[in-house]
Parts: sequence; C-alpha cells; structure tokens
Amino acid sequence: MSEQIITDRARRRATLPGRVTRTQVPGKDGRLPHRTSPRERRNLAAIRREDVLRLVGAAAAAIATTAWAGTQVLPLQGPLAFVLVAYALFLAFFLLLVSFDDGRVAVWDRFAAVVIHSAAVVLLLALSVVVVFTLVRGADAFLKPNFWVEDLSLAGPLDPLTAGGMAHAALGTLMMIGLSLSIAIPLGLLCAVFLAEFPSPFATIVRTVTEAMTALPSIVCGLFIYATYILLFGFDKSGFAASLAITIMILPIIIRSADVVLRLVPATLKEASLAMGASQWRTIWHVVLPTSKSGLMTAIVLGTARGIGETSPVLLTAGYTTFFNANPFSGPMVSLPFATFTLVKSPEPTQIARGFGAAAVLMVLVFVLFLLARLVGGKGAGVLSARGLARARAASARIARRFDAVDGSPDAPVADEASTDRVSRSRR
Repeated sequence: MSEQIITDRARRRATLPGRVTRTQVPGKDGRLPHRTSPRERRNLAAIRREDVLRLVGAAAAAIATTAWAGTQVLPLQGPLAFVLVAYALFLAFFLLLVSFDDGRVAVWDRFAAVVIHSAAVVLLLALSVVVVFTLVRGADAFLKPNFWVEDLSLAGPLDPLTAGGMAHAALGTLMMIGLSLSIAIPLGLLCAVFLAEFPSPFATIVRTVTEAMTALPSIVCGLFIYATYILLFGFDKSGFAASLAITIMILPIIIRSADVVLRLVPATLKEASLAMGASQWRTIWHVVLPTSKSGLMTAIVLGTARGIGETSPVLLTAGYTTFFNANPFSGPMVSLPFATFTLVKSPEPTQIARGFGAAAVLMVLVFVLFLLARLVGGKGAGVLSARGLARARAASARIARRFDAVDGSPDAPVADEASTDRVSRSRR
C-alpha cells in the first residue's frame, strides 16, 4: 500500500509544470503492451472476393438442400414455398460461413446487408414485372400511331386497333392534374411555410389534421365533391370537379412533405439573414425556399404521383366519355386510369389491349412529369449549374460596378442616376 502511494506521488510530481518527464516507449518498460503489427481496419461497406464466394456457396447449398428436402422429406408444393425455404436456408448457410472467419459484429452486419439487399431486389423485381407486363400486353395498341392522336368516338369494341386511341384520356389526365396542382401547390407551400416558420397552438392543430388527412381514402374525397359541388351547388360532372377531388387528396401530402423539408433548413442561415436586416418574409423568400427547392419539388412529385393514378374520384365527379373535351368546366371528361379500368373489363381482346395501352401511356406520362420536376427542381442547396453560376457572377459584377460608381472610382464605368440613387438609399 505504501509503495503504491509513493508511486502515485512520484507520478504526480512528474506531471507538474516545468518538469521534464521521460518518454515511455511501448514494449521497453514491460508495462505498456506493444503489437507486432498495426491492426488493419476493415471496411464493412466494401464487397470482398470472400463475400462473393460465400454468397454463391450459400445460394448453391440452399437450392440443393431445398430441392432434396422438397422431394424426400418436406411436402413442398408450389414455387412460393420452395423460394421461402431456400431463402431461409440461404441466410443460415451464409451466416455460418461468415462466422468461420469474422466476429459477431461482422456476422450481424452481413446479415443485415443481405436482408436489405434482398428486399431491394424483390421490390425492383416486382416493379419490373408490372412495367414489363403492362408494356407487353399494351404493345399491340400503343405502337400504332393513331393510338396517340385519336379518341374512341369512332372506334367500337369490335373495331381493330388501327382505329381509335387514347389522346382524349391523356388530355383529360393532363388537364385534371394541372388544375389540381395549380390549386394545391400554392396552398400547400403557404401552409407548409406557416407550419414551419410560425409555430403556434393553431399550427399544431393544423399539422395534426394534415397528418390525419394523408390517410384519407380517395373515394371519400370523390363523395365529398359529388355531394357538395354537384348535388348541393347543382354543377354538372366535369374535369374541374375531378380536379377538386384530386386536390383534396394531394394537398395533405404536399403540406406534410414540404413541412418536413422546410424544418430541415439550418437555423444559422435564417439567423444570418435576419442579422443582416432582412425581414422574416424576405428571409423565407430568398433563403428558406431556395435552400429547400429540391426537397419541395420532391414533395410536389409525391403529391402528383398520388393524384394522377386515382380512379374513384374521377368516376364519381367527371364521368366517362369517348370524345375530346377541352373544356374542364363543362361536360364529362375521362382520365387514363379510369379509361384503363373501363376498357380492361370488356371481354373483347381489342378493348383489353387498348386498356393496357392506356396504362402504358400513363406510365410514360408519369415518367415525363417526374423528369420535368427534376429539371425544374435543379440541384441541391448551394450547388449551382454552369448557367446559374454564370448568372451569379454577372449579378456580382453588376453590383460591384454600381458600388464603384457610387464611390467615384475613376476606373469604373459611369452609372446612371437612378441606379446611383438606389444604391445610396440602400446604403443609408
């Protein structure tokens, strides 16, 4: 005990300021361990050759074991049971192979990685099957040129695919979703700004109602517009009535998604703008919204994807027609989802092919709208394109010339009196 106290006192005296202590080299004094070689840090995110061999070996062993068990031991019937049993055995074999060389952390890491990648493959496979099946079934119809420019007014169920098309349904879909977005985007963004930038008890109530409305069934929106706009006010079924129903559906999605995006804007950016003398609304317009532009476009895309494929609100509020109708406020108007739903119920093969062709046109239309949204949304915050960078440099050069003109620099070009007065007032 006394030796330990003396050692502690000596160590404290050695660490006092002004004293020179002796450097202890690992492995020399016998108290500090020293490794013969530095420990290599392993990158768990990288895929090594051993991992590939383990995956292939585990998959081959799982398929072979399931095939043997299905014919000799277990009464497996159908491909679904075979796939489920083979996948469970694949996970077991893979974890066993990983445990031979790696520790518990690496085993659980590889297990999670395999499960997540398997789920991604299943989702991608399901999406590919839906898209390929729709394109194959509708290829006989949408590969015809008349399918994109004609309506079904002169094409009956027994007519060949060379007569009639889905142009009227595509026009109706574009007009309905365009009217819906023209109403939902301003209201949704204003409500999201209110929720994110002006917190209050009322904002909490609005956020709760918005979250509840995101799960509102589409048929309820159609029934509400049918009971109010058509029955109560006496208007006819039209594309505008369907747009109102779609607006009720997509408005909560845009509000909730935009609210989340706006709340992710760093508070330091807003504080810097307010510290420079900008008002709160000017800060929102010039700092908050440009910073979250990409996320706001994603919110709009989510709302568009929800509303563009709905059938029940259009069925109740817009009706069905086989003619072109360019007036959304009068007369029935059909959309591509409702046309698909109506045509695939027909027993005639030509009508079924037209229905799948309409579904293919809808997928193409959604892809085009998504691409346009990505182009409009641009890149993330702080990342400028070549054109945007050129505009920013030109604006900076103009501002620099104006300030040089006010300061009376002899090398600067002479500015007009109006710009000089504006700069002087802004400085004051």
